[in-house]
Amino acid sequence: MKKKKVLSFVLAAAMMAALAGCGSNGGTSTPAASGGSASGSGAGETSAAIKIGGIGPLTGGAATYGIATRNGAQIALDEINALGGLQFEMNFQDDEADPEKGVNAYHTLQDWGMQLLYGCTTTGSCVNVAAETYADRYFQLTPSASSTDVTKGKDNVFQLCFTDPGQGVTAADYVSEKALAQKVAVLYNNGDAYSTGIATAFAAEAQAKGLEVVSTTTFPDDTNTDFSVQLADAKNKGAEMVFMPIYYPPASLVLNQAKSMGYSPIFFGGDGMDGILAMEGFDTSIAEGLMLMTPFNASDAGSADFVAKYEAAYGETPNQFAADGYDCIYAIYAACQKAGVTAEMSHEDVCEAMVAAFTASDFSVDGLTGTGMTWGANGEVSKAPMVVKVESGAYVTM
Repeated sequence: MKKKKVLSFVLAAAMMAALAGCGSNGGTSTPAASGGSASGSGAGETSAAIKIGGIGPLTGGAATYGIATRNGAQIALDEINALGGLQFEMNFQDDEADPEKGVNAYHTLQDWGMQLLYGCTTTGSCVNVAAETYADRYFQLTPSASSTDVTKGKDNVFQLCFTDPGQGVTAADYVSEKALAQKVAVLYNNGDAYSTGIATAFAAEAQAKGLEVVSTTTFPDDTNTDFSVQLADAKNKGAEMVFMPIYYPPASLVLNQAKSMGYSPIFFGGDGMDGILAMEGFDTSIAEGLMLMTPFNASDAGSADFVAKYEAAYGETPNQFAADGYDCIYAIYAACQKAGVTAEMSHEDVCEAMVAAFTASDFSVDGLTGTGMTWGANGEVSKAPMVVKVESGAYVTM
């Protein structure tokens, strides 16, 4: 891919600006405050703001992901609004990771006057909502819905995260290039499109690279608590690595049960496993040696400013989902600047302008989750992957 002009001035300017009160928002809406702050803490006249709708789970089993993406987005909004110039307000609706509730949330945002959509957080909701935004011509950028079904056939829907097949292929290539293992087991959630998509692509690419996939086992839901059968199958067939593109709650149980049965292969996960070290009550020593692909490492020096602001505002270290949310808002900001988007424009006009900006040959964004990020007409992002390894209870970039 040819080198594209990088709009890094956006983040650079923000880092020099004073943070305008990025307090925690406990509800489902974060309206712009007086003085241009989206955190609801200012006073005085409010300038015209571009209305960004947000959708993700704030309650339910997947709430940790929606809350993280919303919080990361909120910090970016506060930084941008503090700069003056373009102003934004965000109304973030809870969909509980339920596709039907996601569509209901979308209609609520339409009634509010949304001009473009940030979200959804989860794939199931995003696929359903994307069909609506395509028909109604709203620009949509998702931080974390990674299925190709999200963007397929829709010119107005874009992803900041890697696609599921792309992540699976990249992971298999990494295992092969680094000669991490020859015999590999694959363990995934067959009731989840994210997990299934990555696992399928990984297995195919692993075999193409000459690796032996000696065990392929599944489980039906993230509430599953017993993985003894799956682990025994991998162990008995001599798997030196277990690739498990699953979320961190079940992953923590897999690691614990593997330890109890004396099985210690390399465990390798995807970006959904980011956050495992911050789980309440989890013994991080069990995750020692765990490897995962993630676009963000809170320990990296380049993330220090964001991490400090996030910890001050929300009392915890941000994960990849928070960084995705932050980068999404800056990508929207950069595109709005390039396209000349204003608060007076109709959502249809905003959509066409944003699509043109995102797909322009000279548009790219430097962020926490990637440098020189660009987008194709298919809505997929192009950026380099990152692999981290857990060492002494912390992520170390490989």
